[in-house]
Amino acid sequence: MLDIKELRENIDQVQSSLLERGYSLDVRKFKELDAERKVLQVNVENLQSSRKKLSEDFGKLKATGEKVDDLKDKIDHLNKELKKESIELDKILESLNALLLDMPNVPHFSSPVGASESDNVVIKKYGTVDASKKVDHLSITKQIDTEMATKIAGPRFALLKGNMAKLQRSLITLMLETAIKNGYEEYYVPYMANRDSLIGVGQLPKFEEDLFKTTEGLYLIPTAEVPLTNIFRNTVVDEDDLPIKVTAHTPCFRSEAGSYGRDTKGLIRQHQFEKIELMQVTHPSHSLDDLDGLLNNAKEILDLLELPYQVVELCTGDLGFSSCKTFDIEVWMPGQSKYREISSCSNFSDFQARRSNIKFKDKNNNKSFAHTINGSGLALGRTLIALIENNYDENTKQIAIPKALQKYFDKNLINID
Repeated sequence: MLDIKELRENIDQVQSSLLERGYSLDVRKFKELDAERKVLQVNVENLQSSRKKLSEDFGKLKATGEKVDDLKDKIDHLNKELKKESIELDKILESLNALLLDMPNVPHFSSPVGASESDNVVIKKYGTVDASKKVDHLSITKQIDTEMATKIAGPRFALLKGNMAKLQRSLITLMLETAIKNGYEEYYVPYMANRDSLIGVGQLPKFEEDLFKTTEGLYLIPTAEVPLTNIFRNTVVDEDDLPIKVTAHTPCFRSEAGSYGRDTKGLIRQHQFEKIELMQVTHPSHSLDDLDGLLNNAKEILDLLELPYQVVELCTGDLGFSSCKTFDIEVWMPGQSKYREISSCSNFSDFQARRSNIKFKDKNNNKSFAHTINGSGLALGRTLIALIENNYDENTKQIAIPKALQKYFDKNLINID
């Protein structure tokens, strides 16, 4: 959520910044609602003050035995007026809050300006791409079974068996062990979250159609970012403890509303997938540096797996709703002959902290909103695809296991047919 004080004082600048990401701020509506709020708030405060004074007078008169009928009538009239004005104020505050919840984060000034993903900037490429390799993960292994998964649950699910299931498990272990080595505390978290938790990270109310909702009103988490961030909701942490680093392995559930026809085969875009999440609560003065550190933590996994990848900085028009600055890591997929996103590392500035009320206090006990950052370290399905496609040997029909994973296997080559 944006700082309402900043909106009131610099709304033209905020409007200009939001336009860079394709969001048209209704300045007139905001000013009208805020003006109405101000008038009603003054009215309510004045009526409350008058009622307090009349109530004091009522008490004094009653104590002396004097008549209080006229004064009681005045107090009753005031209460009616106060109730009416309070209801109107609540309506305006609700409308104002709905407008604020709809506004995305303001892009950081250093984010490249652009309209869409075509304007994203490739920062650097890592590793060597073998462009001659065209193998697709579904064509080279029967251990990824989408037909059986469809029988069990429906389309956009996958069943892994044998070495594929073991390979995914080894990747989970490697990713968590690497995160812990880098200072992240591991959590096991709920796979469902309530509405307040989803509002806090910016998933609701805007992206409700992308979520799976239970009959009890809970939502299946679209990412572990939701529970990890909400660990700190309505809390105040010590400045000396920043940055606080947490991680979790969870399944992620997404309805993929509006994406039908895109990446429907295999493990690219599913209703359920696995992910290791890296999340930090950090100090505003060094959140950009911490974002670089988190990006390096995610890159380290791909370096360990010896996979070719590139780092891309997202332009303003391609930023996620809550993000002010984002770097995507894209791994090379031989089956598609292109790089595909495998991790998105974002700085949310104080946007989520304001929605979730996450603060830190300094040595003088002054409290301020923290910054939050997060990223995947990594998405399991896409990592699995990249690993088997890049390491597949056409002659032996096996895949080579990178050195970092060899401790989990008896051999350096495994069968996947």
